[in-house]
This record gives sequence, structure tokens and C-alpha cells, in this order.
Amino acid sequence: MLEFALASGIRDRNRSQVLVCALDSQPLDNLHPGIKRPKLAAMEVITMDDKKKRAHPPQLASTGAAEGEPISAHVQARILAEALPYLIRYDEKTVVIKFGGNAMGDEALAQAFAQDVIYLKQSGVNPIIVHGGGPQIAKMLAKLSIESEFVNGLRVTDKPTVEVVEMVLAGAINKEIVSVINRQGGKAVGISGKDANLMIATRITEMPDPTSNIMQAVDIGYVGDPKYVNPHIVDVISNSDLIPVIAPVAISPEGETLNVNADSFASALAARMKAKRLLLLTDVAGVLDKENQLIAKLTVEEARGLIRNGTITGGMIPKIEGCIEVVEAGVEAVVIIDGRVPHCVLLELFTEHGVGTLVGQEDRFA
Repeated sequence: MLEFALASGIRDRNRSQVLVCALDSQPLDNLHPGIKRPKLAAMEVITMDDKKKRAHPPQLASTGAAEGEPISAHVQARILAEALPYLIRYDEKTVVIKFGGNAMGDEALAQAFAQDVIYLKQSGVNPIIVHGGGPQIAKMLAKLSIESEFVNGLRVTDKPTVEVVEMVLAGAINKEIVSVINRQGGKAVGISGKDANLMIATRITEMPDPTSNIMQAVDIGYVGDPKYVNPHIVDVISNSDLIPVIAPVAISPEGETLNVNADSFASALAARMKAKRLLLLTDVAGVLDKENQLIAKLTVEEARGLIRNGTITGGMIPKIEGCIEVVEAGVEAVVIIDGRVPHCVLLELFTEHGVGTLVGQEDRFA
């Protein structure tokens, strides 16, 4: 039995609650052969008294049929009605999703992600997937006895390494994600940033010093920074019933293959396409305050303030700075999502509470 969960926005009159309904998949006759239709099976109430900050991400209810009676048709209809404003909000809108972290290595999470993406597509949303693959690259390099070195979080990539990177990202991982989506009933197509000159990048030759923040010259090989995005091929795929799955490998103006950080690739693509949302799946709950509580929403100004006062530290700083750049480039909001939560994409887009930290301009929060 495949598990699928959708949190409605149903609210108790006396306190803030979210009703999470577990779904047992059944064939969906009216859409596409093989796509699963949810059948309501069980439910659980999650209290959300403090919507702005929460220490733990929402968890799914158990889905065994013996654990609860099916809820009534009236409640099922109400759940669908509660989702309607979100379906309208994202209708025919582009959502770029960076898929990475534990969700890629966990079969159940990968299947849940695939189901989420299919539901988005069938709901009129335009999902575009950009994936990472650092751990898989590291395993292949180790198998080939090629040593890895990192500078400021970026892999030093010589010629033999970039060949392995392209093989793993554009080959094994890309086609694996495509296959997972297709097995769930979707129609995914795998490409890389080299196809139709989707992503033109230039070699990174300088980076800020981690301590002084002063730019310094570096030589990290075939590692690129996005410069030009030509989204025609993505538009062609997305305007059909296909779902694009993109490996973050780019090409330089000189024709060199360049390894591009998946977050940077997804951010550049989202900005160029003026996406409604950029979702970054990670292995953390989101941005935490000094009491280790999750911050659900940040304006650009608030995010900069948390960096200045030391609340946001370490590897979260470049991620938040990247979010700010994307928002200022025209994307309505960027959400750092806990990819360890099954069906985190649907929970973020089609429910009120979400599963991470949203960064956006205050006048465009929606």
C-alpha cells in the first residue's frame, strides 16, 4: 500500500488545529493510467497553536486500515474544499523544486515526492525539478579511487572528476528520479543544463574568505556559476503533460562541462522563469531561532537581521543569502523545506501550515 497524506486546513472553533488525513492509493481512472487516487483511511489531529514557530515538523498519521474507520464523505468533501484556495493560487504557476538530501536516498520518501509532483502536475501546477547528488558522486569517486577536496563547500573538480560528476548526475541519478515518477504514473523527462544550452555558466575563479569575507582567488577546476539561462527547452517540456527533471550540469561559453551547485542552479532557473515558488528540500527543519524553534516565515529584511545578529550561522547563511537574491530577482517566495517529512511538497503548497521556513517580500506574501 502506498502512503499519501494531505493536511487540510480544517480549524477547530476553540483552538488552532490541522487535520491530517492519511490516504490509501487506488487506481485513478479519469486522469492517467497508473496514477493513484487517494482513498481516505485514517486521521490525526496536530495542534498548531504557534504557527510562526514550531520545534518539530508535522508528521504523518499512520495509514493502516485497521487503525481507524474511514471518515465520512462530508469530511472528505470539506478537505477538498479547504484545498481549493491553494489550488487556485498555484493554477498554471511555475514551482521549481530542488530535490536533494535524505529524500533522494530513501525509497519511501522518493516515492512520496514523486506522488507529490504528479499531483501538482495534474492540479494545473507547473513543477520543475532540479536534483543534487553529492553523496552519490562521492561514492562513485571513492569506487574509482579519485580523491575529493572541498573549498568553501564546493567540490574541487578536475577533468576526471567532472566526467564522473556528469555521469552520475545526468546519468544514474537523473534517470532514477525519472523512473520513480514514471512508476507512480507520471510522465517525466530527464535533461541536463547542457541540453539546448539551458544553463550557460562560467568557471568560479574567486570566492569570499570564510573568516574575513574578502574575495580571494581560487582554482577549483570545472565548477561553474550560472550566468545565462535559456529556458526554451523547459518551456517546451512543461507546456505538455511532461515533467522536466534537470541535472545541474552546465556548459561554458567555450564548450566545457561545468559542475554547478544544485541550489545555485535551481535558484538561477527559478529567477529566470519568474517562478511562483522555489522549494529547497533539505535535511533540516528550516531556519531556527536562538531557542531552537522553527521560524515559519521571514521577510527579506528580517532574514538579513538574523544574519547580522548571529541567529543564522554556518551553512545556513549562504542558503538564506541565496534565498534573498532569488526573491529580489522576482520569485514570490523561497521555502527551505524539511525533506525528511513525507509529502512535504504538498504539505507546503496545499495546506496552511507548511513544513519549513518561507522567505519573501512582505508585500508579496501569499
